Amino acid sequence: MYEPIRAKSVHSMAEPTPDFPHRTREEELDIRLAGHLTALLTVTDELRAHTPHPGLDDAAQRLAEQAARLRDGHPPLRAAPSTTEPDAAHIAALHQRAHTLAGWALVVATSRDDTAASTLAAERLEAHAAALGLTDRSPG
Repeated sequence: MYEPIRAKSVHSMAEPTPDFPHRTREEELDIRLAGHLTALLTVTDELRAHTPHPGLDDAAQRLAEQAARLRDGHPPLRAAPSTTEPDAAHIAALHQRAHTLAGWALVVATSRDDTAASTLAAERLEAHAAALGLTDRSPG
């Protein structure tokens, strides 16, 4: 009735190659968390340039420290803030972006049981939620 399959299926898993570098789950989570914290640092630096606040200065320093810790001591690259004069909508969009990034960082930090990064991400999540008017607390 049916002819048997003579060739190897294209849907089967590829044979693992020993020369291909593989990362552990922990290494992948470290890379992902460092990326989220660095992106959050970039948005924080932008906010610091347009709306100076001591809380943002402290947050930027702590974000840079955590990102460097996750990258074996290598400090994150920092972008220069834009020089355009932002309006209220732009500032709100930056806070929304920072809120999203802090949430992503919190999820990854929690999954890798990183208390320091989880605490920092939760603080930033709350601060940007306050700036957006999502909570009763003041931004910072």
